[in-house]
Amino acid sequence: PHGKNAIEFGYLLEAGIPVLESLKAATVTNAALLGMTNELGQLKEGFLADIIAVDENPTKNVKTLENVVFVMKEGVVYK
Repeated sequence: PHGKNAIEFGYLLEAGIPVLESLKAATVTNAALLGMTNELGQLKEGFLADIIAVDENPTKNVKTLENVVFVMKEGVVYK
């Protein structure tokens, strides 16, 4: 369900996939699969991006991705 998809990062870690690799799969890899590497998948000037903030380093605690503090879209912070 929408809003619960961050749980998948924990499942991927349980399956042996490092968190950093699953984060890449959710960003850079998907942009490549869509043929949109010049628009998506990176935090870079001119790219489309929604940024999330969490309280902890997700590579140390993957569960933190399930508790987003805020989302930034087009420079506006949403809590």
